[in-house]
Amino acid sequence: MTDRTLFITGASTGIGAATARAAAAAGWNVAMLARSADKLQDLADEIGDAALPLAGDATDLGALDDAVARTVERFGGIDAAFANAGMGLKTPGTVEGDPEEWRRLVDLNVMGVLYTARATMPELKKTKGTLVLTGSGAGRRHISGSIYGATKWFVHGYAGNMAEEMREWGGRCSVIAPGMVDTPFFDAEKPDKLMPEDVAAAVLHAIEAHPRASIREIFLMPQN
Repeated sequence: MTDRTLFITGASTGIGAATARAAAAAGWNVAMLARSADKLQDLADEIGDAALPLAGDATDLGALDDAVARTVERFGGIDAAFANAGMGLKTPGTVEGDPEEWRRLVDLNVMGVLYTARATMPELKKTKGTLVLTGSGAGRRHISGSIYGATKWFVHGYAGNMAEEMREWGGRCSVIAPGMVDTPFFDAEKPDKLMPEDVAAAVLHAIEAHPRASIREIFLMPQN
């Protein structure tokens, strides 16, 4: 095991899983939280001793607090946290959409980010660590009627505010804003778009940057 630890939510597939693999390959311990215990265990088996699978829901603050405690017990601390868990809407639109689905969207895309920050911040403060949030290209421009995009506008605004707060004690906050990525987020494959590994590389750049550099935002777009 190394002396650097990354805590990741939404870690069982897509961007989260790719980031866990990339971080472990770069010498980090990875604490991986997601609801799918089986997928997490398979990923942990693949990575080896540097991985800690943590079955739990990012919308449950108690589960996050417990996961952080287990991470610290196993690895000794947390040097970076990646609030990555998120979802989209199957039925877009304000009139056409499903208010119950909106609630789930806000719970995960907004409250899940806040809960992850709250749970990890005391440990990040000890290490002068880095908080990374998954934003979106949809959080950088207005898209007709997009409720999902509005949740990502929150993420971008919160990331900037946290960057100002965390710099007061030597910490950093980054938002990674990808355009369309070929992940299970979409029902159909998007092979000509960004790959999860592209986003993972951006996360590693943010958390491994020299302490003098605060990478506030990385905006990725597919070429096609």
